[in-house]
Amino acid sequence: MTRHSATLAINERLQARRAAGEKVLHLGFGEAGLPVLPQVGEVLANAVQRNGYGPVAGSERVRTAAAGYFTRRGLDTDPEQMLLAPGSKALLFGLLAALPGDVVLPRPSWVSYAAQAALVGKNVIGVPVPPEAGGVPDPEQLEARLSDAVARGGRPGVLVVTLPDNPTGTVAAPELVARVCEIAERYGLTVISDEIYRDLRTTEEFRSPAEFLPGQVVITGGLSKNMALGGYRIGFARLPEREHSSRLREELIGVASEVWSSLAAPMQEVAAWVLDEPEEVTAHIAASRRLHSAVSSAVHEVFVQAGAVCRAPQGPFYLYPDLEAFRPTLADRAIGTGHELAEYLLEEHGVGVLAGAEFGDDPAALRMRVATSLLYGDSEAQRWEALRSSDPVSLPWISASLEHLREALDALAKP
Repeated sequence: MTRHSATLAINERLQARRAAGEKVLHLGFGEAGLPVLPQVGEVLANAVQRNGYGPVAGSERVRTAAAGYFTRRGLDTDPEQMLLAPGSKALLFGLLAALPGDVVLPRPSWVSYAAQAALVGKNVIGVPVPPEAGGVPDPEQLEARLSDAVARGGRPGVLVVTLPDNPTGTVAAPELVARVCEIAERYGLTVISDEIYRDLRTTEEFRSPAEFLPGQVVITGGLSKNMALGGYRIGFARLPEREHSSRLREELIGVASEVWSSLAAPMQEVAAWVLDEPEEVTAHIAASRRLHSAVSSAVHEVFVQAGAVCRAPQGPFYLYPDLEAFRPTLADRAIGTGHELAEYLLEEHGVGVLAGAEFGDDPAALRMRVATSLLYGDSEAQRWEALRSSDPVSLPWISASLEHLREALDALAKP
């Protein structure tokens, strides 16, 4: 039986508690947590009469805009390489269904990759991430796992990477990406590079796998994170150059035609306008990036001061703290796994997080994913104020959330 997505489940659980009047610190769900840029609403309103079906891959207008988005980022792209869909999640599923072979995943990695692989009947080969960053497999361990899989009769065919990464909130360095791509090329793997957080990274040091393996890399992205349009369900995929991807394009369009038909026409208008990147859009994303960075850095400081080990945030709005140092005092509370720790934090302290095991991590590890993006306010007015503030961490509702977390961690550390 297919489980309810862990990220969606924790969001619904926390929302229900909040609706019941409980004080809840919502760190469990990676929604961007920001209001809609007014001009986006205007574009959508003007497209409301567009109720007809369009081409499965998207209109020429929106594919041209999406191609321009990538070309401006150093990846020359033809509109024929682009395919739009109702969310990048649908595209990821379509790609896993269309591409042959077993799926290679970094551990930990976003919850839906392994779940979608299971839905399409593919085996998963898990490879731990390197100490310095998540999102890509450790190159040395990748080589060993692939060799072992082939020796056992496996057929590794697809490698999924995430740049920047969910759940660790880090960005793999270019040299690390290059090493992984060398191995992928040697084993003939198609690389799916999930770059939906690309525009929210705080480091300039970024190279897409498509720069190293132009004929073997599919990039997925969307507007749910950089523009906080999760509910609009706008995703896109950039396929390799046509001579490398004509069959894949046909198969992906075939999946799309039977599952979602096409991205809703009004949403194509929104996507085209946003992906053309007018000044209003670039300014809105820059403000979002500053807010995400300020709050995730403040939450990181709280964890580190409490004694957790945690990589500094470089990407969107995630942290991946390790509370192994708390194990002796947690043992006194009969807590020995990540799931038990997450449940205890929620039940005893009203802090909602997701255990690392949900992302394929060791269930015994006391690691968790923390999403900081729902701390910006409970109302649209508060979220706009946070977005425009030069010091959002000092806003009363955000500082209160930080204090809530600090008190919970302090309590964990006490015998």
